[in-house]
Amino acid sequence: MRVAVLNDVHGNVRALQAVLRDVEDAGVDAIVLGGDTLAGPWPAETYELLAPLERAVWIRGNADRELAEEGGRAPSELIEWVGGRVDRSVLEHVATLPLTVSLEVDGLGDVLFCHATPRNDTEIRTVLSSDERWLEVLDGVTERTVVCGHTHVQFDRTISGIRIVNAGSVGMPYADEPGAYWALLGPGVELRRTEYDTAATLQAIEETGIPTEWPQATAKEASEYFETLADD
Repeated sequence: MRVAVLNDVHGNVRALQAVLRDVEDAGVDAIVLGGDTLAGPWPAETYELLAPLERAVWIRGNADRELAEEGGRAPSELIEWVGGRVDRSVLEHVATLPLTVSLEVDGLGDVLFCHATPRNDTEIRTVLSSDERWLEVLDGVTERTVVCGHTHVQFDRTISGIRIVNAGSVGMPYADEPGAYWALLGPGVELRRTEYDTAATLQAIEETGIPTEWPQATAKEASEYFETLADD
């Protein structure tokens, strides 16, 4: 099985459309949607594009859960804005998606997919986190490859024989080059970047009236910032 991993789309349907074209060319058997899929400028359009995909395997991110409940990391004004654009039944559905999924991938064996860490959808671990802090959240994991998202920064590192891959973010990446970031698994691991018109998309995002600023940062800036939040 070959798998495309699309994490943190955040309702950026333009980035998603570009990535799906590359995914089609890659000939994958499954598309893992690794959480935080709808919370962004085009939530309804994003769901309408993804819902019919028979190869899609959905897991839950913190923003998916927070769209259907009170409290959490997502700004309340964003929750209200998205809630006014997506049917409540859809929000309740994505809020109850599984926390993790394990798939057998060509060349890699069983791979565990999660949004943040295998034990919850909010925990922060980055490329800068110590081996000890990573091993804490991987306790009990039997898969030798774990694919995550949440911090929107791509990386690939191995700790005590466990390969940890962050596929990056399709819709809101923190990276040194513009584009949409994702990963292709099988038989190896390829960290991918799809180019699209990011400048026009940023302008279009502003025109949607979304009530929160669209964040941008380099990979280093974001990783260092998230490390300050890692114990929250």
